[in-house]
This record gives sequence, structure tokens and C-alpha cells, in this order.
Amino acid sequence: MRKISIVAVLVVATFIAGCSSDSDDRGVSRAVVIMSGGGAVSPFTTPTQACSSDDGFLEAGNTDTALRVSLLAAGKQVYTAPAMVPWGPVSDPDPTSFGPFKDCPVVLPESMTVMSAGDVDAAGEKLARFVNYLHDTYGVTDVDFVGHSNGGLFSRAATRILKQTSAPITVRSISMLGTPNDGSVPGSYTWGEYEKADCLGVVFCEKFNENWLEYAAQDDLGLNRENTFKYLDGEPGWNKAQEGYLDGIPVTLLAGAAFTSDGGKPTMWPYDGITSRYSAWAEGVSDAVIPWRACWAGPLTHSIFVTDAYNQLSQAKPAWDWQTALTWNADALARVNRAIDESDTALQRPTRQGC
Repeated sequence: MRKISIVAVLVVATFIAGCSSDSDDRGVSRAVVIMSGGGAVSPFTTPTQACSSDDGFLEAGNTDTALRVSLLAAGKQVYTAPAMVPWGPVSDPDPTSFGPFKDCPVVLPESMTVMSAGDVDAAGEKLARFVNYLHDTYGVTDVDFVGHSNGGLFSRAATRILKQTSAPITVRSISMLGTPNDGSVPGSYTWGEYEKADCLGVVFCEKFNENWLEYAAQDDLGLNRENTFKYLDGEPGWNKAQEGYLDGIPVTLLAGAAFTSDGGKPTMWPYDGITSRYSAWAEGVSDAVIPWRACWAGPLTHSIFVTDAYNQLSQAKPAWDWQTALTWNADALARVNRAIDESDTALQRPTRQGC
């Protein structure tokens, strides 16, 4: 599917939203909740209400828009969870920034807005509050989480908290796209688990990770330290603490493998610019933590942000387009939709299909 077809679907979705009211969302018991990743600023949207889709603006931000549109087109009831950096309710980003949004219908309070550059468990608590809000306001009782990048970890944390608090919500499935279940490449690079030599001379890897050091020093609020092997897989480790909370929940793990290099560390290569296939597939995470999983991979980048960074840092000619990104690629979007469709019967099949 070319970018123009995404635009066409956006037009249809916008028309539908313009003809609907927020009251149309009430009484829908099963819903998809999209959770964007680390450092993302994303708005709250409902199945019928979104932000402006004027030229230059994305109705649910750069992470969530294509996912939202494709799942709505497949007949799903879709909400996008609010995310902000730093703390506070979501505010419209600078209109000259990458993938901006504006004129959103509802701004939710800080109490249910994920601060996406901080602690994973704190983010999970905010996401759990948001899901309870969907239950109280819209009648949602069953949730399919779709988490991009750290949004997958936030979704895992929220699932644990929902179970611990006996919330009236059933998590039916979790789909994770490029989630650093065993740490991210830039996070590990920042904290000395990888070094420049591990880039094996790949210019994008060297430049992007060096630029990340500046970001981590200035803008990170704690998440980067948690995107490491030590934090996630060490002793006792965050992953170990999640044992039992995904029992009975099918998990689909999508990985991007845009960047490859022969002879590289298998925990790092191939990777999508942020997350390795090893980490996206949670290869260091035991079956006690993720009892049932299916895996998928494509030659894709982590996001349209990484695609854009690649074009700039490598001066790619021809430039990569947005179809190279996990959250915009037609095949990846179709795999997420399939995971949700098959979630009720997935556990009847063997685990680790495609892994």
C-alpha cells in the first residue's frame, strides 16, 4: 500500500468522524488501545473523534495515526492513549515539528496521561487509569493493547496493574511493534552495554547513537536507563517481576530489521534503528513471563522518525518513504489486525510461531 492509499483512508475516516459524536462511542465493550512509545507526544482520540487532518497534521500523531486508521478501517473500535513529555496533560506540539497534531476534541487530565520519557511502571499506572476511564465513560470491558516501542512495555505494566487491582477490564491480547523487551540499542549504547565498534562501521548506526547521547543527557527523564539489559534482564530484573501477569494473553511481537550487518552481536543485529530483533522478539524473556507468543519481522525501521533520521544522516537517494516504518507499513499493520482477530483462538495453537 502506497502512502497515497493511507491518505485516502484518512479522508474516509475523517469524514466518518465528522459525522459522528462522542456519544456514538459509548456502549462498545471491546476496544483497541494504542499506546505510543518513549518520548512520544500523542493525543487522546476515540473511534469517532480525532484531531485535525489538515495538510501537514496527523490526526493522532506520528506514531498512532496509520495504526488507528487501518484498525478503524478493519472494523475495530480504537482509542489512542494520551502521552506527554514532560508531565501534564497533552498540549499540541509546535506545528513545525515532526508529525504535529492540533485541534484535538478532548484533552484528558495528567492523572491518566502517560509521561513517556520516564519510568515504565509509572507509565503503566497512568495507562491503567486511562483504561479504567474507558470502562467508566465508554463501557469498555475488553482491551486489545497495541504498543509501539516502549508503549509495549507500558502496556505490559498496565496489564499487571489492572490484574493486581482487580480492575473490571480483561486484556484480550497485546501486540508490540519494535518494543525493547530486552533493552534498546541506543539505551544500551548510552550505558556502555554497546560501543561504537559494535556498529561495525555502519554510518547510520554510529551517527544515530552518538546523537542519542546528546538526547539522553538533555531530554531523557529516566526511561533511557531502563532500556538496558541490566534493568530489564538483570537480577532481579523488571522482566522477572512480570511473571504470571501475561498468563492466558496471546502476545504478538513485531520486529523491524532495516539495518543488518554480518558478524554483528546477535543481541543487536539486525535492528530497526532503535530495537533489535532479539529484543523485539523478547528472546531474553522466558516463557514464564510471556507464555504464548507469535513473532513477525520485516525489513523496516522503528518509526517514521527513524526513517527520516536515516534519510538525513545517510543522505539516502532515493529517500526511504514512510512505508519503511513499522507503524506505517501495510504488511505490519495487517499483521497487527490479524493478531487481534485471532486473539480468541490463538492459545489453541503452539507458541513461538514465526519466532
